[in-house]
Amino acid sequence: MTDQIYAYQSIARATHEHGVDTMFGLMGDANLFMVDSFVRDFGGRFVPATHEGSSILMALSYAHVSGKIGVATVTHGPALTNCMTALTEAARGHVPLVILVGDTPVDNPRHLQSIDQRELVKVTGAGFEQLRSPATVGKDVARAFYRAQVERRPIILNMPADFMWQEIYHDTQVLDVFTAPGGVAQGDILDNAIGMIASARRPLILAGAGAVGARDQLIALADRLEAPLATTLKAKGLFNGHPYNIDIFGTLSTPAAYDLIAQSDCIVCFGTALHDFTTDRGKLMKDKRIVQVDVDPTAIGGGLHPDAALVADAGLTAETIVYWLNEAEIQPSGFTTELDVAQLTMHPAGSDKASDGFVNYVHALERLEDALPKDRVLATDGGRFMTEVWCRISVPNPQSFVCTVNFGAIGLGLQEAIGAGVGAADRPVVLFTGDGGFMMGGINEFNTAVRLGLDLIVIVANDSAYGAEHIQFIDRKMDPSLTEFHWPSFADIAKSLGGDGVEVHSKDDLEIAITALQNRTGPFLIELKLDPNDVPRMRV
Repeated sequence: MTDQIYAYQSIARATHEHGVDTMFGLMGDANLFMVDSFVRDFGGRFVPATHEGSSILMALSYAHVSGKIGVATVTHGPALTNCMTALTEAARGHVPLVILVGDTPVDNPRHLQSIDQRELVKVTGAGFEQLRSPATVGKDVARAFYRAQVERRPIILNMPADFMWQEIYHDTQVLDVFTAPGGVAQGDILDNAIGMIASARRPLILAGAGAVGARDQLIALADRLEAPLATTLKAKGLFNGHPYNIDIFGTLSTPAAYDLIAQSDCIVCFGTALHDFTTDRGKLMKDKRIVQVDVDPTAIGGGLHPDAALVADAGLTAETIVYWLNEAEIQPSGFTTELDVAQLTMHPAGSDKASDGFVNYVHALERLEDALPKDRVLATDGGRFMTEVWCRISVPNPQSFVCTVNFGAIGLGLQEAIGAGVGAADRPVVLFTGDGGFMMGGINEFNTAVRLGLDLIVIVANDSAYGAEHIQFIDRKMDPSLTEFHWPSFADIAKSLGGDGVEVHSKDDLEIAITALQNRTGPFLIELKLDPNDVPRMRV
């Protein structure tokens, strides 16, 4: 473009030039004209959230499901402070996002909403890029997109409001990014790792989110070793269909799988940082050799110190290990010939017994597993109810699973479900959330799902309490009443916000809800009424 344009138009154009067609956000003084230009001049889609933090979470799950860079925008001051939990969730999840954030005018340091936005962003773990001047828009936007991809975290592009109406010549800048760093493991450490693997009699392959792209190579290694396969929570569904997939590794394992893991003598870990829940605070890793492979050096040694650490690509390393096992004519372990996989993947069956006015939670999950759409994207909030969901509700693959676990927060689920719905095209999204999480972050965005016409199914586990705290009072024989709440009907709220909803007080009500579910025409909410004293404990 040879003619002069305004800086806000240049930001919108530069964003469009990076292949962005969808932007989430909330408009304010410093970003409204940029959003308008993105939509009207460049045909972009703007998804307006009700709360600024929601836009970050929507962009996060959109990026996860679609495989694209997520883009969001908010204005300055309190708009950015409203994003702190969401930014921390995204940064700890290593999600590449670009957040176009307005800032107060440079020439007005006493602006009511002025705050040191760089220092604010720093504590979340996100990156910060300053728009230096109107003339450098192209370079600064390109730098933000480059950093988001190579650093695998949110990057805030800080845009002073007084730059927006300055006229400039647009300068196209799109940096080529090599987004698959890391190479083939080699040297003595590789030799030591192969020696440990070759000598193992009961090896096991564990894959985390960082190894999702190496599925075929990891299966080839497992088959060569005759070793079972397992995943971390965030890689759930990666090995669906494999005869020796034992599903989630750690505190979420079935009792039989937990015993099997404890009996193994070598765990070969790809793309996982091995946090406390995966290792059951180290218990599952005792008295066995640990080989850890990750392209990110900071992921190694954080939870425990492995016997061999390889900073390398998961797929290439798996292929290399298979090659040398073949060259050395190492015999398979025979471990999988001993396994009863049906037993290893079977969680204890639930009962349909419940107190009057309540439905049994595990029974409800087992029925919903059968009744929910099979091509679903599954999203989960945080909190007491989610561990049973993670164990009992299946997903097609890791890209179809969005779990808000990076910061241990509740109240993030519905926002991420919306972003997943935008990124998943015509596939239905199923969200499981607790009553506290829905009240905290769900009600204000349920209408957003209605406005967007999403095929969203929300299951609210409602025990009328903050359950994790409730059970702690019960365990210590103390009065739990401070944790209890008399919420309004969530089903009625869903209807008032333009969707539909059903309350479930019994197993008969559950069947009615499942029938209604099949005929849904928009966002649909099922409210499971649960006895706070009869909910399964968190498996952590």
